[in-house]
Amino acid sequence: MSEASDVFPAIKAPDTTAPLLEAIAHRWSPRAFLDKAVPADVLKTLFEAARWAASCFNEQPWRYCVALKADAEGFEKLLSILAPKNQEWAKGAPVLLLSMGRKTFTHNNAVNRHGLHDTGAASATLAIQAASMGLQLHQMAGFDADKARLVLKIPAEFEPAAAGALGYPGPASTLPETFQKGELAPRPRKPLGEILFNAAFGSALKV
Repeated sequence: MSEASDVFPAIKAPDTTAPLLEAIAHRWSPRAFLDKAVPADVLKTLFEAARWAASCFNEQPWRYCVALKADAEGFEKLLSILAPKNQEWAKGAPVLLLSMGRKTFTHNNAVNRHGLHDTGAASATLAIQAASMGLQLHQMAGFDADKARLVLKIPAEFEPAAAGALGYPGPASTLPETFQKGELAPRPRKPLGEILFNAAFGSALKV
């Protein structure tokens, strides 16, 4: 188990079965955030991390729409595309974002079926960088993709992937009561035997 620290508080300390980088072990998806702005240089670092993710043919299909709470109009646009339940807590985050992936390759316009996979890899890289700096990214499937296209003026060649709330995690007590229990609950994970197979699907790889 990874130890708690100022950067990695004990609230969600993971019970890992092997040593991990601390930023991976302590990455999680909070709903409570401090009322603390994310500085511009920190945001730049986070998206620079995303920029260096791997992608098929080095296409780098990911794009992000981002709004800081200080930009009231932009923040409301991002907030409005979220599912109502997500709006209840995400409104407390200092940064909202939406990731999207290009559906075709730029060099030949062929369908890129890996586009959303690569976009997810970029967002995961961003999330790990964020965790290493004391922030967390909560990604969400609960958003209206059609509304996002309209409100954010997303071109047809891009597919909305996931919404996100980003910031410094805060105390669960700041959340509506319906979310507090989940904020303090452990983070369960499937055992490796359920997800790791040898050359025959379903036959566990012994590690």
